[in-house]
Amino acid sequence: MSPTLPLTGTRILASEQYGAGPYGTMFLAQLGAEVIKLEPPKGGDSARATGPYFLGADDSLFYQTFNLNKRSLTLDIRTQSGKAVLHRLVAKADAVTNNARGDLPAKLGLDYAALGRVNPAIVCVHASAYGREGPRASWPGYDYLMQAEAGFMSVTGAPTDPPTRFGLSMVDFITGTMLATATLAGLKEAAATDKGRDFDISLLDAALHQTSYPAYWYLNEGFVTGRAERSAHPSVTPSQTFRTADGWVFVMAQLAKFWVLLTDALGVPHLQGDARFATMPARLENRDALTTILDGIFLQHPTAHWVAKLGGIVPVAAVNDLAQALDGAGDMVDTVAHAARPEGLRVLSNPIRIDGARLPNRASPALGADTQAILDEAGFTSAEIAALRADGTV
Repeated sequence: MSPTLPLTGTRILASEQYGAGPYGTMFLAQLGAEVIKLEPPKGGDSARATGPYFLGADDSLFYQTFNLNKRSLTLDIRTQSGKAVLHRLVAKADAVTNNARGDLPAKLGLDYAALGRVNPAIVCVHASAYGREGPRASWPGYDYLMQAEAGFMSVTGAPTDPPTRFGLSMVDFITGTMLATATLAGLKEAAATDKGRDFDISLLDAALHQTSYPAYWYLNEGFVTGRAERSAHPSVTPSQTFRTADGWVFVMAQLAKFWVLLTDALGVPHLQGDARFATMPARLENRDALTTILDGIFLQHPTAHWVAKLGGIVPVAAVNDLAQALDGAGDMVDTVAHAARPEGLRVLSNPIRIDGARLPNRASPALGADTQAILDEAGFTSAEIAALRADGTV
């Protein structure tokens, strides 16, 4: 990996599985950190067995999604011999992350109380469903549950739909991003003070934080944001989808100037002087009438016409399906070498650029692919490694 990457020389041990934790540490790995994924010797990360698309034994497209650029060490940290290996690795590491159930980090010895005795500068970052304290610390939890509890499903979809979740696991992804942010903050502090500590983020807290301005509207004005037709913005219009001759387009006239530019571009500047639409509050009050008028215009041409006509003038985008979005994603799609795909495995690029360049990618590691090398690097003898393999520790 290029020595110019900003986290080169940083070693992070990650006891993780499935989505949120691995998503966050993948960012750190792509930015140059050596992320050592600690996996149970039998089966490894449960994501390896998550279908429907597999890449041979103990590998899947789902697993590849969250583990690019990492190393894999099989290690049973529940055993005394496993804890001894963990401590030898922690002594030369900078951070330890996990996304275990809230009551497990203390039981597994993954918190600062346990690891700070080994390495006072170690940064311990925990991402759990409901936190490590409180009555639900021992509860398992997943993204969709947080979307339900944090109110996301009440503001997603059309007003007549049943409670509807996002089509993607956005709570996992933002929690992982917060895990990465906390890790970076901890590393910076530890570099200055030679002392680490615990950092915590929970799926539920992350979800609640994402309720953002509707939360402030409710907390301060008692206003409960609901759903709107056409995926419309709750307080600004036109900021929604419109039907075209062959699909849909999303237009966002968030500012007064964009309303003027939009109506000029559509050839209906007279709407600017219509009392129903002359101000933003008036447009919101008369959203249905305005939608009918604008639908009549947008239906005259296909989506591509409107994107070409309005693009760069007002905020506009085609409403794509996933295939259309990815087929047009350019260098956001990368190809990495993988034994199961001679033609290469297509993966997503990291969205961060450094000096204009995409970050390098390599395929997610096979289960235990780096166990021997990591133990060698840590100073374990051949006899010690053989014993660890014999008793199932690695």
